[in-house]
Amino acid sequence: MKDSLNQLHFQVIENSDVDRLMPIENACHSHPWSEKTFSSCIGGRYFSELASLSEQVLGFYVGELVLDEATLMDICVLPEHQGKGYGKALLTQFINQATKAGAQKLFLEVRAKNISAQMLYINMGFTETGRRTGYYPSASGFGYEDAIVMSKKL
Repeated sequence: MKDSLNQLHFQVIENSDVDRLMPIENACHSHPWSEKTFSSCIGGRYFSELASLSEQVLGFYVGELVLDEATLMDICVLPEHQGKGYGKALLTQFINQATKAGAQKLFLEVRAKNISAQMLYINMGFTETGRRTGYYPSASGFGYEDAIVMSKKL
């Protein structure tokens, strides 16, 4: 597995990549971004990369930089490849790119029920700084769930 992580290839996301990334977005989220939203988060204050292994795209991240703060807007790994370290590799890439761009502090939010993502973020040095009560529509379609806001100083 470690060998495949070493062979992971990152490339900047361009508008032409949205079509092939939307199936990953749709597979990872109960309420995914639309193509229009995804496309609007490419370029400008946004930075993003996809991760591939042997020509297969496994996942991506989208970040936003405003002044010296970067926010992880979206991060996805194909469900069949989750739990293999690719999410950590993408998060590490996000942190590295945000640092290169001059970020001093990182932010993200995560569904309260997404324990595996929370553990990844905690293990990467993020701490909970707040909650947005009832922020996300629930995956079941009934009710809402909290968003946990997390941050990390660089």
